[in-house]
Amino acid sequence: MRIEQQPSYVLHSRPYRETSLLLECLTRDHGRIGVVARGVRGEKARLQRAQLEPFQPLSLDLMARGELATLTGVEGIGAPQRLSGEAGLAGLYLNELVVRLTGRQDPHPELYEAYARTLRRLADAEPLAWTLRRFERDLLEAVGYALQLEYEAESGEPVEDAQLYRYHADMGPSPCRSGTAHALRGRDLLALAGDRMPDTAGLSALRVMMRDVIRFHLGGAELHAWHVLGAAMSRR
Repeated sequence: MRIEQQPSYVLHSRPYRETSLLLECLTRDHGRIGVVARGVRGEKARLQRAQLEPFQPLSLDLMARGELATLTGVEGIGAPQRLSGEAGLAGLYLNELVVRLTGRQDPHPELYEAYARTLRRLADAEPLAWTLRRFERDLLEAVGYALQLEYEAESGEPVEDAQLYRYHADMGPSPCRSGTAHALRGRDLLALAGDRMPDTAGLSALRVMMRDVIRFHLGGAELHAWHVLGAAMSRR
């Protein structure tokens, strides 16, 4: 199958055979695709290889056969996006999260839009923690693991601002007492649902909650980027 001018981002690349790269790409209409870029590691292909860096909006031409597609053309879309420092590390976290939580050739156009939107927020230096929580929320919804943020898991009663909750990845929030591990305020759950940035304490609690939820959907596994981001933050 020939795929032409497909809006895409490169999530990950690694050497493949002597002169090629094996890419993981997020495409708008076909989801995550494994792509073989032949001959791009040679000296004459330096410009094309530079185009295949992460975070750059691309238009890809592909020939898809079975599990992998072959790159037949690439063109940049608009101005290149530059992410450095903590924003660059956050971008790598997005990429690992997408690779780990999506299957190949499973279309999620809304995830593609959320990813592009998040890269723009990182490039514009919007608050890092809030930017990541918004993307995690949108990714989980796109792949079928939407968070239950506005109603209690067992009773179905609306979440209350002042009540403390323990979030269960397989059910949702349940009321809990002060001192419960990983407890968070109802107002923080509602802020995430309503796309309103909570205070510093709320962002910290949501970070812990999101890690629990993501770890659950990864079967208990950890993300490498968590440790990298944690080390970077500790050096502030």
